Amino acid sequence: MKTDVSDEESVKNMVKKTVELYGGIDVLVNNAAITSVKSIFERSLEEWERVIRVNLTGPYICSRYCAEEMIKRGGGVIINIASTRAFQSEPDTEPYSASKGGLVALTHSLAVSLSKYRIRVVCISPGWIETSEWKKKSLRKKPDLRPIDHEQHPAGRVGNPLDIAHLCVFLADDEKAGFITGVNFTVDGGMTIKMIYEE
Repeated sequence: MKTDVSDEESVKNMVKKTVELYGGIDVLVNNAAITSVKSIFERSLEEWERVIRVNLTGPYICSRYCAEEMIKRGGGVIINIASTRAFQSEPDTEPYSASKGGLVALTHSLAVSLSKYRIRVVCISPGWIETSEWKKKSLRKKPDLRPIDHEQHPAGRVGNPLDIAHLCVFLADDEKAGFITGVNFTVDGGMTIKMIYEE
């Protein structure tokens, strides 16, 4: 259902309709995000605030209203999708990097605050995930990946959305992941562990 995660009323409506449709909420995956790639000297304050509002305030709003419904069911799981950009950056990505760093911190804060309600909160920080074939039909296209794109990953390939989805399914399962909360999982094919020197 169409929802603007940065708008409190829109989120409340989404939660209400979800509960009406499915009888409750057990798992929330905060995945909506936007970016702004331009110089700090050219980016307007409004652009900065829009990225922060969608990428960080949005997960906070969604967590707040979904947690209310999870409490009614005796617990639940919130999974925040951050990014390796929370820990390393490319030029001109300040709002995106800041919002994802904030999301990692929001994860451990919510994990402590919501623990008494049996709600676990975890975070996933994906690296390069190729989504070209996974977009809506009008934007879908074949990935344009070079051999070096795959080879630079210690895992031997660029990631795809299933790499993240499978971890979400695991983390949402109380039987398998019930002792996991408040932590961040880096899923990047090993890229952030590499030392890179220019020769």
